[in-house]
Amino acid sequence: MSHAHLRELESPAGPDHPVHVYFRPQFAISLVRNVLSFLDRHYFRSRWVGFEGWPARNNPNVPLIFIGNHSGMAFPWDAMIFLGRLLRASGYDFTSSCRPLVAPALSRSPIMSPFFLPDFWRRAGGVDASLENFEALIGDPGASVMIYPEGIAGIGKGFNHRYQLQRFSNSFLRMALKHRTDIVPVLTVNGEFINPLGYRVQWLNRLAQKIGVPFVPVGPLTGLVGIQPWSFYFGMPARLTYVRGRRIRVDELTDTPYEKLTQRELNRIRSGVQNRVQEDLNEAVSQHGRDPYQFEELAENWFENRKRLLYILPSGWPLLFQEHHRLFELNEENPIFRMAHDNLSHIAAILRNPDVLAYHLPFLGWPALLSMKLKLFLGRG
Repeated sequence: MSHAHLRELESPAGPDHPVHVYFRPQFAISLVRNVLSFLDRHYFRSRWVGFEGWPARNNPNVPLIFIGNHSGMAFPWDAMIFLGRLLRASGYDFTSSCRPLVAPALSRSPIMSPFFLPDFWRRAGGVDASLENFEALIGDPGASVMIYPEGIAGIGKGFNHRYQLQRFSNSFLRMALKHRTDIVPVLTVNGEFINPLGYRVQWLNRLAQKIGVPFVPVGPLTGLVGIQPWSFYFGMPARLTYVRGRRIRVDELTDTPYEKLTQRELNRIRSGVQNRVQEDLNEAVSQHGRDPYQFEELAENWFENRKRLLYILPSGWPLLFQEHHRLFELNEENPIFRMAHDNLSHIAAILRNPDVLAYHLPFLGWPALLSMKLKLFLGRG
């Protein structure tokens, strides 16, 4: 994505700026409490390494910039689980958490919103990635910023390029240098195994992009996507491990003032930062990537929670997200509610959300969903 035509803001964003106006903090909190924490505990089972003590800001009024590596050929469950756990660990205090910059394609395409939920990413705190929006977030003393500088190329790199960082954008370096704030790498291990053996086919991706889908992985799960719509969002139960990398003080990487930085100097800094993050990622994978699924632990978890299994299994995720959305709409004035996750509640929720059955209709599910959900998305998005 080219940023050459985007101007930088001269002042912090006000409440009516796009980075804030769509954001619904209570929706994000409820989503974490009722959906993402549930999937984390019983499916992805995330663990953190090196996050003892939250990193202090250089300036209390300037957010830190967190950067992460993308996982190949998978829906961004790795980012959702990390940001959800981070918000939970902060006691639901957004000033001690992060708001992510996300690829605009996620907001524009109805199918890239989890289970067609309207305006999902923005309501949950995501911000369309642009230099203008980046500047607005950095100029705000609230949450820190999370960015995945590989962009869509990082997600769509294919299993044969797993853990190989794609070319970083320069935007996060510009912001870090201009505002004299540090960069904190978050290294995701095992995320590449959410969709293993998924590969990139350029001509197929070009076709998919015409309908707003940034990539289509070709692998063992490809055929299932065409038959069962829920499998478009499917992820294998990889145990996600997040390792905090070495903090990067970018102002120590150059003696050139920000105003005089040339593109050549910026590219040199970017290469050095990317090489350093790649070194940390390689080390994290060597230590924590030997058993990505830990099936024995997973089986124990599922047996102990067999009364919740209908929601735990990916086939139950469409209902999990949709029932939460329904409950939040009902409790919007008092959204601190607890969603029931037992199997009986799952069956009862189907009666309240009958259209969710379309996700399980072989072949006919996609036409039914596109007819129902696109109308809803366009009407409310």
